[in-house]
Amino acid sequence: MQTILGATGQIGEALARALRQQYTSDIRIVSRKAIKINDTDTVFSADLQDSGQANEALKGSEIAYFTLGLPMNTDMWVAQFSRILRNVIDACKKHGTKLVFFDNTYMYPQNAEVLTEETRFSPVGKKGAVRKEMAEMLLKEMESGAIDAVICRAPEFYGPGKTQSITNTFIFDAIAQHKRLKVPLRDDTVRSLIWTPDASRATALIGNTPDAYGQTWHLPIDNNRLTYQQLIALAAEVYGRSLPYTVVPKFVLQLGAIFNKRVKELQELLPRYAYDNIFDTSKFNKRFPDFEITTFKEGIEQIKAEQESAHH
Repeated sequence: MQTILGATGQIGEALARALRQQYTSDIRIVSRKAIKINDTDTVFSADLQDSGQANEALKGSEIAYFTLGLPMNTDMWVAQFSRILRNVIDACKKHGTKLVFFDNTYMYPQNAEVLTEETRFSPVGKKGAVRKEMAEMLLKEMESGAIDAVICRAPEFYGPGKTQSITNTFIFDAIAQHKRLKVPLRDDTVRSLIWTPDASRATALIGNTPDAYGQTWHLPIDNNRLTYQQLIALAAEVYGRSLPYTVVPKFVLQLGAIFNKRVKELQELLPRYAYDNIFDTSKFNKRFPDFEITTFKEGIEQIKAEQESAHH
């Protein structure tokens, strides 16, 4: 049995579908209010902050996927995230369950450095510090041989469905609402964006590749990286209409943070938009050369199609 911890978000949902299509129909969905994604899923509602519930949730699992997200709330991250992971690691050790940890890039330096699996952790802000603590906790367990685990790391998302990111909010949601698009800080820096269904498919593939364990993997992206200027021009082409946008300067975002909690929570992620963001995926591309990566054009076409069907 393969278990998904935190399957209510975009990554966990798409992961459940990818596992069902390619690997197994024996899937357990674990979250606070667990609901089936495939008709063959079993569900288990648990609060993973409780070690006893985490232990029960993982009983009988061959592989567990940690795709759990918490709301963009720094206090909640500090209070809960590391404890949840600790409970999950302990339960995996107890049951001999392999752990696939879905990670982000918050702990990396937010500058123009090329980011590889070897990049040092140098977080900006408390959420990054929490993600650093979690990754280091797991790496330590992996190095000691106490657990068979693998880290799958993704850069900023863009995608269909419930995908949550600055790019989805400022660009694609705004297109759907016929509002003026916003770009944080600069429109001429290169972005590394991952299509969320690709992130989930790649995570399923790594989780079911025994020799991938004991390592960190950068998940695959369209390496034809675009600036926001180019991304919006491509979107305008796909949507067949002009998409005017505003580049929002730093001081406006800082001012907005005073009045808006969500803008405040984004502050620590903003430095990366001032620089080219180069997320290197060559390790994955070399090991899995046949993996089909969704191009930006294909991704934007899918978002448009989904928005249109929701509209009708």
